[in-house]
Amino acid sequence: MSISRVPMTVAGEAALRKELNELKSVDRPRIVQAIAEAREHGDLKENAEYHAAREQQGFCEGRVKEIEGKLSDSVVIDISTIPPSDKVIFGVTVTIINCETDQSVTYKIVGEDEANVKVGKISVTSPIARALIAKEVGDVVVVHTPGGEVEYEIDEVEYI
Repeated sequence: MSISRVPMTVAGEAALRKELNELKSVDRPRIVQAIAEAREHGDLKENAEYHAAREQQGFCEGRVKEIEGKLSDSVVIDISTIPPSDKVIFGVTVTIINCETDQSVTYKIVGEDEANVKVGKISVTSPIARALIAKEVGDVVVVHTPGGEVEYEIDEVEYI
């Protein structure tokens, strides 16, 4: 079984490490304290606080394992260390123009955990990013969307 490496930007890795640190140093001790306090209330079978705290503990430990797994499988790509070109690769910011409507949109291609279309960050595994990867400024790409095929021209690629 081969372990697949997950691409991640420097900012994406930093955000996961920050969350992991908070889970371990803030949430975990708070939950352990809540379990201890709930135990003092006696019968655990009918103790809602105890069961709620144990459930929180399960979520917390699950998230810790999930983040640790992602970080161990990640390849951090610092786009600022790669010589800029017109080619679309992981980590670039790309401006595309809808060939039909002439509207332009700018996206940063990031790892799955970092994707947030509201702030212009799309996952490298998204249909748009998959269509753009390895193409260059001036190329026209076809993106398969739920509403049909849409053609975009790559207008600008920034290594920022």
